[in-house]
Amino acid sequence: MRLAPFFCFFSFIWLADCAPPTCYSRVLGLSKEIMDLLEKLHNYHLTKTCVEILPKMFLDVHNSCIVTKLRDFLYVVENLPTRYCRERPRIVLLKRKVNNLYTIINRICYRDLVYFTDDCEAIETGQSTPRYGEDRLQLLVEEKR
Repeated sequence: MRLAPFFCFFSFIWLADCAPPTCYSRVLGLSKEIMDLLEKLHNYHLTKTCVEILPKMFLDVHNSCIVTKLRDFLYVVENLPTRYCRERPRIVLLKRKVNNLYTIINRICYRDLVYFTDDCEAIETGQSTPRYGEDRLQLLVEEKR
């Protein structure tokens, strides 16, 4: 009888973990998987030469430039110069994941995602420059006076 609350507690945790992913959580998870896979490809000796030509990309799902950057990245991955590179299993997996993320963002979650920035350079460099809106800038100017 003492174990009943214990089992009840863990059954609630198990049920909470069974909830289907939301669009946002799927996009976040997939972007993290892509970043991890890109890192592995850059470090793996068989694919290192293949991914040298891929553009640098730091995925931020809150950046409105992500759709165009994913499309451009997908084009480069699909048109790698050698057949050897195009057919590597890890490159094929990367292409499939990037295509899935692009499809999810562009079609399935089209109006569900909220973009906080449009800093396209941040996707290439990983460094975001803060941009204040007019009202925030006005408050900063008034505070200095």
